[in-house]
Amino acid sequence: MTDQQTHLKSVLEQQSALLNDIQKLNNELGAKREMALKLQGIVEYLTATGVKLPEEAPAEESNGDTEVVKEPFKENS
Repeated sequence: MTDQQTHLKSVLEQQSALLNDIQKLNNELGAKREMALKLQGIVEYLTATGVKLPEEAPAEESNGDTEVVKEPFKENS
């Protein structure tokens, strides 16, 4: 086999591997999209039946123990 034929064979193998990876990713994407739609349906059902999350408590005031770190000023150049 010539160098060019070897190169062509390598390129075709890489292309095939990438196409297989793309197909796997598309299948995974479809499964995740389907799961997201199912979860959205569950959310809609629960909210339609009056299920609500408890209100979040207001954030507590800081007691001063928190250190504020500022980044140095950078000029746009």
